[in-house]
Amino acid sequence: MADGAVAGAAHVLVAADKFKGSLTAGQVAERVTAGLRSVVPDLRVEALPVADGGDGTVEAAVAAGFERREVRVTGPLGAPVAAAFALRGGTAVVEMAEASGLRRLPAGVLAPLTATSYGSGELLRAALDAGARTLVLGVGGSATTDGGAGMLAALGARFQDADGRPVGPGGGGLRDLAAADLSRLDPRFADAELVLAGDVDNPLTGPEGAPAVFGPQKGATGEDVEVLDAALVRYVEVLAGAMGPRAAEAAAAPGAGGAGGVGYGALVGLGAVFRPGIEVMLDLLGFTGALDRATLVITGEGSLDEQTLRGKAPAGVAAAARAAGVGTVAVCGRLALSPEALGRVGIRRAYPLTDLEPDPAACVAEAGPLLERVAAGIARDLLG
Repeated sequence: MADGAVAGAAHVLVAADKFKGSLTAGQVAERVTAGLRSVVPDLRVEALPVADGGDGTVEAAVAAGFERREVRVTGPLGAPVAAAFALRGGTAVVEMAEASGLRRLPAGVLAPLTATSYGSGELLRAALDAGARTLVLGVGGSATTDGGAGMLAALGARFQDADGRPVGPGGGGLRDLAAADLSRLDPRFADAELVLAGDVDNPLTGPEGAPAVFGPQKGATGEDVEVLDAALVRYVEVLAGAMGPRAAEAAAAPGAGGAGGVGYGALVGLGAVFRPGIEVMLDLLGFTGALDRATLVITGEGSLDEQTLRGKAPAGVAAAARAAGVGTVAVCGRLALSPEALGRVGIRRAYPLTDLEPDPAACVAEAGPLLERVAAGIARDLLG
């Protein structure tokens, strides 16, 4: 038996996130399962696709038994899009990227100054209409940097310029903000529990804020970043004038910078409570019960890198497994962490696709078959 192998009857829990651009979390689980069973045909494997609040969060909830609900909402450029949320009992999982994500932009089009989170507010309202009273708002993968102003506007807030006209869409429109009225926000939020589930703890503005850190991913130039940061500073000042000091305090709170400031909008306008997205999702998905049955956990995502260590799904899965005394290994497309860094979060070994195929483009194109081969290697190393 190989060093570190699982002794006795093995029960493997596959709890991996998506390989962005190639495989969904569910497909990762399917391929890993197939690879493991190609070596150990009667192996007990349990699949629990996971997500950390970003792309794939609704899909992970549906895989765990939530009902998928689809509605038409406003996309980031104003055109209607079909977006989904997940519902079970009185709990809804809402993924803001479903309505306002980069994937909702036409190919090759970015709109860092004008993309709006309005559709995310419509998605929250649809969840309330469906009977949800606990809402998990997953933030990540957004096309927007509007501080959540669009989301709040969809829920009844008003943002006006000096002439009393509504400001333009997106973070750029907030340059002209003169007055804000949040008194007409949907009253149902007073009795609802809103959990802000994210994987970043950045503030809203400043060197570590949403425009500076995430704006370039959304097409923002250096000049755009300066415009957006100044606009969001103005936004906070106006809200503080309307709501008091807590509006300014919320801008510095962990999670405020998530999804271009949608986190801030949820914290200051909707009474949200921030929690690391992977912790929230593991609770919702029934991870503890699945972990109790496991002798080995396989987690992973497309790239294991420094971002992984900052609360991404594999780190959260590995930490929970380590606390339960269950070993964890990881699969990935690309590995950019040392064995020591992996060990600090509880991952004892990583198996990248690039070990089999050094060309990154080929790894993306052939991710499924390569992942099956990687999983077969795990089975030979640890389960043989």
